Amino acid sequence: MLVSLNEVVAIAEEKGTAIGAFNTPNLEALRAVIDSAEELGVPVIVQHCQMHEELIPLDIIGPIMIDHARKASVPVCVHLDHGEDLAYLERALEHGFTSVMYDGSVNSYEENLAVTREAVALAKKYHANVEAELGSMGKREFGSGKPGEEDAEKIYTDPDKAKEFVENTGIDALACSFGTTHGIYLTEPKLNFDIVSGVRRKTNGIPVVMHGGSGVSKEDFHKAIKAGVRKINYFTYMDKAGGTTADSYIRSIEEGKPVFFSEVRKAAMAAMKANVTEAMKVFSMLE
Repeated sequence: MLVSLNEVVAIAEEKGTAIGAFNTPNLEALRAVIDSAEELGVPVIVQHCQMHEELIPLDIIGPIMIDHARKASVPVCVHLDHGEDLAYLERALEHGFTSVMYDGSVNSYEENLAVTREAVALAKKYHANVEAELGSMGKREFGSGKPGEEDAEKIYTDPDKAKEFVENTGIDALACSFGTTHGIYLTEPKLNFDIVSGVRRKTNGIPVVMHGGSGVSKEDFHKAIKAGVRKINYFTYMDKAGGTTADSYIRSIEEGKPVFFSEVRKAAMAAMKANVTEAMKVFSMLE
C-alpha cells in the first residue's frame, strides 16, 4: 500500500527500529526491495535519486514505483532522494511521490534554510512530507578517495543548528552527518552517535535519517537506531551485489555458449534481494 514518510516513520518510532530506504533505478532493484519487504512483513521506502536521472528518467521509473507501492501488501513510501532543485521535486510530487528530499547541504546555511522552506510549502500542496539535510556526508562518487584518507568535505551536523533549522522550516525528517560517507567505504567509519541523540533531544524527536548506510556494521546500525535514527538509506552494496553476481554468472558460462541478458538479470536480482533482505533484518532489529 502506498503511504507517506510520516506513516512509515511512525511505525519505526513505535517499535524502536528504522525503515530501510532503497534506491531503485531499475525494475530489478525495485522488485528485489518490495519482494524482500513483503516476505519479511516490514514497511519500506523506495527511492529515486536525482543523480540517477541518467540511469533512468524520473518520468519513466516514477509511475512504476507508484504502481508497485500501491499493489504491495506492506506499507511502501515512494520518496525522492537528494532532490537538487524545486522543479525536480515538483515533478516527483506530480507523479504521486509521498515524500521528497531537498538536499541543500552544499549551499550556505541561509540558502539551504530558505529553499527548504519553499520545498515544505510545495510539498504541502500535494500532502507530502519533506526530508532535508544539514551537514554533509562528503563525496558521493562510488569509491572516491584513498584508503585511510579523511574526507575533507564532510561537515558534521550541529544539534543546536539542527534545532533552529527544524523550527524554521517545518520539515518532517532530517538527514544528519555523524560520520557516514556516501558510496563504498575505504576505511572503517567512525560514527558519532552523540550527534544523533543530540539532534533528537534538541528538536523534540525529529526522525533522523542516516545516509551512507552501506558498509556499516550491524552493531553500529543498532547503536544508530537506539540513538534515534529512523530512516536508513542503502544502495551501493545492494547495487554491488547485483553487479558482482552478474559478472560471476557471465564468467561461468562455457566459452562459445551464448549469454542471455534475461538470465543475467535474474541472477543479479536474486543477489540484490538477498543483500536487501539482510539489511532489512538489521534495520528492523530482527537480527
